[in-house]
Amino acid sequence: MKIKEITDVIERFAPLAWQEPYDNAGLIVGRPDDRVRKALLAVDVTEEVLDEAVREGCDLVVTHHPLVFHPLKRFNSADAVERCVERAIREGIALYACHTNLDSAPGGMSWRLAEMLGVESLSLLQPSEKGEGVGFGVVGRLPEAEGTVEFLRRVRRVLGVRVVRHSDIASPEVRRVAVCTGAGASLIGDARRAGADIYLTADMKYNDFMLPDGALTVADIGHFESEYCAIGILFDILSKNLITFAVRKSECSRNPVNYLV
Repeated sequence: MKIKEITDVIERFAPLAWQEPYDNAGLIVGRPDDRVRKALLAVDVTEEVLDEAVREGCDLVVTHHPLVFHPLKRFNSADAVERCVERAIREGIALYACHTNLDSAPGGMSWRLAEMLGVESLSLLQPSEKGEGVGFGVVGRLPEAEGTVEFLRRVRRVLGVRVVRHSDIASPEVRRVAVCTGAGASLIGDARRAGADIYLTADMKYNDFMLPDGALTVADIGHFESEYCAIGILFDILSKNLITFAVRKSECSRNPVNYLV
C-alpha cells in the first residue's frame, strides 16, 4: 500500500492544516508514493522503537511527536535525532507524525483521555478558528461527584501515572473536569472560566500551580502519560479504515522521564 493512501486516512481525521505554526507534523522520512507493508504506532521515534520496527517487519512508523522539530545541519550521528533519521533512511523505514493536528481534532487527544477517565458531555475548552469542533482541551462532567483525592488516585491507576503533582485542593469533591493532553498550562484560565473543579494537563511550571488561586485544583499528570492515548486513536483510525493493512501498537514506546519515589 502506498504511504499516501495511509496518511490520507489519518489526515481526513486530523488534517495537517490544523497543526500549530511551530509544529512539524506529516511525512518526515519517505515519499508519498513509496509502498509499505506494516505500520508501527508509537508516541516517539526512538532507537528502541526503530529496533522494534525492524524486528517486526514494519516499514512505516507513525508517531504522535515529530522526530524532527528543527532543521538538521548535518548527519554525523551526533545525537539521537540524527541517528534515528540516518537509520530510518538506511533501513527504508518511513516516518510520519500526527501531532498538534491530532491534539486539536474533534474526537482527538483530549477527548480520548477524558473518555478514559469517565468524563461525559464534553465540549471544547479552547475553540480554534480553523474549523467547527477544532481546538484544544475539553471540559465535561463526571456521572457523580467524586472526592478530589480519590479522583486523582483513579487517574493514577487508569493512566499508569507514577506521580501526580497538584496545586492546593480547591474543593473536597470534583464533578466538572477539564483536560488537555500534553503541555497545557496556557489553558488554566480557560478551565477556570469553564467552571471546572479540576484541570488535568502536563508540563506545568512552579508558578502555574499558583494561578488558580483557590478557584480550582490543577494537576500535572505527566506529558507521556497524558499522550499515550495517541497510539489507541491512531490504531482505531487505521484499523477501521484500512482493514487489509497491518498495524501494530509499539511495545517499546516508553516515557523518557524517570521517577524516584
